[in-house]
Amino acid sequence: MKKISNFFFSFFFCFIFSMINFFFFVYFIMENMTFFLEWEIISFNSMSIVMSILLDWMSLLFMMFVLMISSSVIYYSKSYMSSELNLNRFIILVLLFVFSMILLIISPNMISIFLGWDGLGLVSYCLVIYYQNIKSYNAGMLTALSNRIGDVMILMVISWMMNYGSWNYIFFLNFMNNDYMMKIIGFLLIVAAMTKSAQIPFSSWLPAAMAAPTPVSSLVHSSTLVTAGVYLLIRFNLMLVDMFFLKILLLLSGLTMFMAGISANYEFDLKKIIALSTLSQLGLMMSILSMGMPDLAFYHLLTHAMFKALLFMCAGVIIHMMNDIQDIRYMGGISMYIPLTSLCMNISNLALCGIPFLAGFYSKDLILEMVSMSNLNLMIFFLYYFSTGLTMYYTIRLLFYLMVNDYNLMVLYNLYDEDYTMLKSMFMLLFMSLVVGSFLSWMIFNYPYMIYLSINMKMMVIYVMLIGLLMGYLVSNMKIYSMNKFLMTYSLSNFLSLMWFMPSLSTYSLNIYFLKMGHKLSKNVDMGWSELYSGQGMYNIIKNYSVFYNFYQMNNFKIYLFSFFFWMLIFYLMLLL
Repeated sequence: MKKISNFFFSFFFCFIFSMINFFFFVYFIMENMTFFLEWEIISFNSMSIVMSILLDWMSLLFMMFVLMISSSVIYYSKSYMSSELNLNRFIILVLLFVFSMILLIISPNMISIFLGWDGLGLVSYCLVIYYQNIKSYNAGMLTALSNRIGDVMILMVISWMMNYGSWNYIFFLNFMNNDYMMKIIGFLLIVAAMTKSAQIPFSSWLPAAMAAPTPVSSLVHSSTLVTAGVYLLIRFNLMLVDMFFLKILLLLSGLTMFMAGISANYEFDLKKIIALSTLSQLGLMMSILSMGMPDLAFYHLLTHAMFKALLFMCAGVIIHMMNDIQDIRYMGGISMYIPLTSLCMNISNLALCGIPFLAGFYSKDLILEMVSMSNLNLMIFFLYYFSTGLTMYYTIRLLFYLMVNDYNLMVLYNLYDEDYTMLKSMFMLLFMSLVVGSFLSWMIFNYPYMIYLSINMKMMVIYVMLIGLLMGYLVSNMKIYSMNKFLMTYSLSNFLSLMWFMPSLSTYSLNIYFLKMGHKLSKNVDMGWSELYSGQGMYNIIKNYSVFYNFYQMNNFKIYLFSFFFWMLIFYLMLLL
């Protein structure tokens, strides 16, 4: 009973706290209120340590979403992790993660932001290496080291803000945006956000982090940790207006979106496909943010969190059913066996594509229409629409591989009835994925976006989606005879499928010089000269001496007699001379 009670207590706490946040959010946005609380922890002489908390509609709404997803993930884990021995450790890690995220959300102060930010990095490392094998350790190290770059940037911001006399960044946002010193802070924050939200060139850690348990992927790598960077830039957006760095961020995030969409079409690992789609959506959020529309980025962040967490949960059920196999080529026809999970999976996938009137449509369509109205160049336009088409492409491919194609008998399915504990938590998110788009668009935008486009531009999203749907269907239908065409573009396919060689560049290529140097040092110094002159050499000298003395002692009577005669002979010769 103890294990279940821990899960239930954690679920209950997160869910009730989420509902409280929701009612506060409604009150705050109706009254247009903001609470700034300062709690003086200690005051000694002229020094005071103060904890600041910023409560406004944005932080309350984001906390509500984080806690709601956390509660459903904890409830889901009760069944998913039931065979795990250290359940308490798992729950404590998840709750620590939630606490770090909340600390980050409600902080108007760089120090407490850093505590939450670093807490996220540490706990995500602990969760990625949870299964304790070589692959998990490598993924954990890549995750931790990539995120350390962002941590260092935030430390530099903290030290730089000592020029201003306070770490409460909220005081500086309105009037410091033209100061060149503030531009340095802006640059550091953009780099920090790019590491946490896995933009190019820091993208390789996000698919690697799929080594974590699936409930963790659902919570951490879809809705909270990866969106921390986006949330930080939304908070700092007033300071970042009209910056050169934002244009670079726009380019890099557009390329991230494009690259993740292409790689997902080549990928066969179920969790990695979903991870790459997360990466693509993060690129979308970052790019619209860098175009000066933080409210749209926040809107997409929230709608995306719901259906992406649901998508990971469905993937977890499927992986359980498939005897822990994640390769989609082994799957097929699963809608016959787990219809309710397939329903959840299809709806969340369609929401990801932006099918009208699901959650993803409201935010995605609005973003794309705002991009169409902006006066940006053709390249950004192309990246946006092509990436939207690719989203449809890999989603339909995934659905065909999982639901429609014949089932492959290479894997014996665990033919069990669907677990109702998992289904209850998934239905909670399913309901949210259906209603959250329209609900948020009514709640958080106090004025409607005025969109004025020609009919073809308005329908452009639908056109792109239909082309993506067709391509996804054609690719999933490929048989062995059509595969040989790909051998002609083998090198290009290799480049595109391996995320433009980013994992290799950010792991092996950075370390190879140091590894080679270490190997040479080990050969020449450790096993060479130092061996000769210290350990091994000393051993040989002492061994030779001990052999000599041993010989001397074993034969001592003969040696004494011989030496007596020898000395007498020398003495006699000296007398003769």
